[in-house]
Amino acid sequence: MAALVDELLVVLHGIWNRRWLALAVAWGVAMLGWLGIALIPNSYESKARVYVNTQSLLEDKVGITQVQSQQALDRARQTLASTENLERVVKETDLARTVSGPRDLAAKITMLREGITVMAQLDPSMIDISATSADAGLSDGANARISQQIAQKLIDIFQESNLSGDKVETRQSLAFLDQQLAERGKQLAAAEQKRVEFEQRYAAVLPGAGSIGDRMNAARQEINTIDSQLIQAQSGLSAMNGQLAGTPQTLPGAGASGGPSALAQVQADLASMRARGYTSNHPDVIAAQRQVDLLRRQSGGGAGGAPNPAWLSIKSMQAERAATVQGLQARKAQLQSDLNAMMSRQTDEPGLAAEQERLDRDYQLLKTQYDKMLADREEIRLRGDVKTEAGAIQFRVINPPSLPTAPAAPNRPLLLLGVLVLAVGAGIGTAFAVAQLKGSFPNAARLEKAMGVPVIGSISQTLNAAQVAAERQRMKWFASASGGLAGLCLLLIVIEFVQRGLA
Repeated sequence: MAALVDELLVVLHGIWNRRWLALAVAWGVAMLGWLGIALIPNSYESKARVYVNTQSLLEDKVGITQVQSQQALDRARQTLASTENLERVVKETDLARTVSGPRDLAAKITMLREGITVMAQLDPSMIDISATSADAGLSDGANARISQQIAQKLIDIFQESNLSGDKVETRQSLAFLDQQLAERGKQLAAAEQKRVEFEQRYAAVLPGAGSIGDRMNAARQEINTIDSQLIQAQSGLSAMNGQLAGTPQTLPGAGASGGPSALAQVQADLASMRARGYTSNHPDVIAAQRQVDLLRRQSGGGAGGAPNPAWLSIKSMQAERAATVQGLQARKAQLQSDLNAMMSRQTDEPGLAAEQERLDRDYQLLKTQYDKMLADREEIRLRGDVKTEAGAIQFRVINPPSLPTAPAAPNRPLLLLGVLVLAVGAGIGTAFAVAQLKGSFPNAARLEKAMGVPVIGSISQTLNAAQVAAERQRMKWFASASGGLAGLCLLLIVIEFVQRGLA
C-alpha cells in the first residue's frame, strides 16, 4: 500500500512540475472545442399531435372495413414525407425565400426529409408530427418560426390527403368510369343492332329464342307435337265420318209440320252464337248456318220427314274436327317450309350458325362488362359519399405546432462543460506523458534501483526568499489562468442562455 502511495505521489509530482504545459494544452483544446461548438447551428424542433378517428357506422354497410380504413390512414402517414409534399412545404413556408433554383430546392427537400418525423402512438388514432429546422444561413428566431410552419403545413397536407384526397380520387374515378361506360354503351348498342339485323334476316322465321340450332330444334319438336295432335284429330274425324254415315239425315213420320219449329230453333241457336261474339268463321257458326240452309231447303221442297237432330249434331262435330285437322296441317306445312328454308340457307352459308354465336358472344361479353362497370360506379359513388359527406374520418388537432423557445440540438451548455473536462484531461495526460518520457529519477529509490548501487542520501530543493516570492507569483498566474479557463466556460454558458432568451 505504501508503495502505491509513493508511486501516486511521484506521478502527481511529475504532473505538477509540468503544470504550465498541462495548462497550455488545456487552453488549446478548450478553445478549439468551443470554436467547433460555436460553429454548430442551432436546431429548433416543433411538435404537434393530431387525432384521427377512422371508425364509422356507415363504412361496414358499404363494404369499407375498419382494417381498410386504417391501412389507408397508414399509407397517407407513410407518404407524408414524399418529395411532392415536401416541395409544397418548401414553397408555402418561409423556406421559399432561401431557394434560388432547382438545386437549392432539392437541398431543402433533403434537409426536410431528414428533419421530419411522423410517428403513431400505442393508440393508432394518435399521431405525433415533429419538424426540425437547422439552417445555418438563418437566425435562431427564423429557424424556430420555420419549424412551426413546417409542422403546420404537414398537418394541413395530412388532413387534405385523408379528407379532400378521397373526394378528388372519387371524382376522378367516377369521371373515368363515365367515359368507359359511354364507350361500352356505344359498342353494346352496335352489337345489339347487328344481333337484331341478323335475327330479322335469318332466325326470326323460326319459333323460339336462342341460336339458329336451338330454333331449328324447337321447330322440329313443334312439328313432332303437331304430328301427334294431327293423328288424334284425324282419328276423331274418321270416327265422326263413320257415325255420320250410319245416322239418317231425316226422321220418317214426323211430318212437315215439324220443319218450321226445327228451323226456328236452329235460327235461335245461331242468333245466340252471334250474340256471344262468335264470328262467321267459327266452326259452330258454320255448322249452324248449314243446318239453317238445309232446313230451309227441306221446308221449301215439302220433303216428308223431319231433320234428324243427331245427324245435325254429328255433322257439326265433323265440321269442327275437319277444321282442326286443316289447321294442324297448315301449321305443320308452314313450320316444315321454314325449317327447309333455314336448312337450305345453312347449306348455302355454312358459317351462319357460327356468325350468330359470335354475335351473341360479343353481345353478352359487352353486356357483362357494362353491367359490372355500372355496379362498380355505383359502389364507388356510395363509398365516396360515405368517406367525404358522411364524415367517415374525424380529424382533430390535439396539440397545435409549438413555437420552440430553445434549440433542440445541440445541447451547448452540456457540450461546453464536456469540452472543459476533455481539455483538462488532455492537459493532465500530456504532462503525464512528458514526465514518463523524460529520463530523470524522481527519488533516491528509483535511482538506486536503476543503478544497482546503494544511494547514501539526497538533497532536497532549497529556495531563497527571492525564489520563494517568484514561485508565489507564478502560482498566482497559474491560478488566474486556470480560473480564467473555468470562468470562460461559465461565460460561454451564460451567453448561450441569453441567446436562447433573445431567440
